Amino acid sequence: MTVFTEARHPVAFILSEAAGYRSREAIKIPESQTIQPGQVLAAKVVVADATATPTAAAGNTGNATIAMGSPELTSTAKNGRYKGIAVTATTVRWEDPDGNEIGTSTHGSAMTKGGIKIQITAGGNANVAGDEFYVDVGVEPVDYEFVPYSKNAVDGSQVAVAIAMYPAVTGVGETMEIAGFVRDGEVNAKELVLPDGLSAAETADLYGELAKVGIIVRN
Repeated sequence: MTVFTEARHPVAFILSEAAGYRSREAIKIPESQTIQPGQVLAAKVVVADATATPTAAAGNTGNATIAMGSPELTSTAKNGRYKGIAVTATTVRWEDPDGNEIGTSTHGSAMTKGGIKIQITAGGNANVAGDEFYVDVGVEPVDYEFVPYSKNAVDGSQVAVAIAMYPAVTGVGETMEIAGFVRDGEVNAKELVLPDGLSAAETADLYGELAKVGIIVRN
């Protein structure tokens, strides 16, 4: 007897969604991917498509300058203003656009933290505590690529933010756009494609990440 395995059906995971097409968005799948309907996805910044502008506050006592690294950003960069506040003459504590502390830079040394790469160079006048530095990052919706969620990653794919509505297969050097379920709806847990080996606690954490964008998982 021939046994047939039924493939996953597009959009079968959706229990409810926002009015119109508000829950859906066109998302870009990068090269060398095989995506199934219902697969939980993460978003990574395409560094070459985003922008970063560093500045030192005009009212600073010191005249240190700030420059971006090469490349300027990493795939975990966030849209908005990163803020650095000097704590000593040569150290600056940094926060991301959400107000989360990401690390401390030291004048003369490169820092790669929280999605940005910067280096502050001391000038003739020393900085004092309270002097400020900024990096304004521009990441538009089209500047993201969507990849399968991976709990052990550190490149942005460890944060679940979307669900693939349709299949996608891309080869080397190929990208593809599909519809993604990205906000405000309810989905069936039994129809989701998750990484193998997730514990109950890890699965709950993943569902919590989806809830942050308004996607509620129902068992």
